[in-house]
Amino acid sequence: MRASLPPSLIFAGPDGVGKRTAAVALAQLVNCPTPVSPELARPAPVRPELAEPAPVSNDACGTCASCTRIARLVHGDVLVVEPGDTGVIKVDQVREVIERTAYRPFEGRRRVVIVDEADAMLSEAQNALLKTLEEPPSASMFVLVTSRPDELLPTVRSRCQRLRFGRLAAGDIAAVLMQSHGYSSTDAHAAASAADGSIGLALEGGSGALVEAREAAAELLQHVAGTSDPRRRLDSARMLSGGGDRDELRRRLRALASMVRDLGVIGAQAPAIDERCLANADLGEPLRRLAGSFDRERVSRAFAAIDRALEAIDRNASPKIVADWLAFQL
Repeated sequence: MRASLPPSLIFAGPDGVGKRTAAVALAQLVNCPTPVSPELARPAPVRPELAEPAPVSNDACGTCASCTRIARLVHGDVLVVEPGDTGVIKVDQVREVIERTAYRPFEGRRRVVIVDEADAMLSEAQNALLKTLEEPPSASMFVLVTSRPDELLPTVRSRCQRLRFGRLAAGDIAAVLMQSHGYSSTDAHAAASAADGSIGLALEGGSGALVEAREAAAELLQHVAGTSDPRRRLDSARMLSGGGDRDELRRRLRALASMVRDLGVIGAQAPAIDERCLANADLGEPLRRLAGSFDRERVSRAFAAIDRALEAIDRNASPKIVADWLAFQL
């Protein structure tokens, strides 16, 4: 595999899905002196049912001196270019790494240049990189990491092979949070359900607040599922409003949207439900019980109402009024 890698790559996809991590892992792979089979390179997954079949090729060991130095970004042959204080990548930064790639690797097998947030390169910097991308030195490779590939010049894009990164499943994010970041199962699933497929976003949020928001959303759905009693619905609105705190209401509305989405998935897949498709897989049984009260039309109506509620909050509408209105729309 290492010998057949293209010399110029674009890793493109949403923020926080592991593009830069994958670029560093690639640098480890091409420079690891003791590669191992993939099942030995990583710890067993928290959720074995999510494990992918092992590919044929080897993987970096992750423990040798080369791998550990690359992980810490102190390896002499792995160069990372990223925006400076001004938020852009200037032509001088690009010219410096181009000059360094003209020499043979110092301590590894191949020199790897990772351009993080490559869309931040000024046009002059992108143009300076063109010739090197077209005819890279035989012992060097370039990886351009970006969430906005269309911001790169067409001439740059045409000289690189693009690998697309998609949003991660909530179950995969929860597994990473538990395995690598010490999250409890409840905290991990709450953070993952609100992360929009991004581990980065999951790590940024406060799991305690997200757990509370998800609990409030679940309680609301249980209250409104089988009743049209105005008093009960107004009681439900009070548990949704978050005491009038605008940010808290946003969190609860997003948690509610995530659960309503899952109700739609359960309804579409019943009776054979693939829990990997659920953002709140740990609440699978309570959601199944609720799904009987939410047919396709009601799920669509609830989604539309939640979107309108979020828009109203962004326009500074009263959280209490928004919560009261939404409780009668679900």
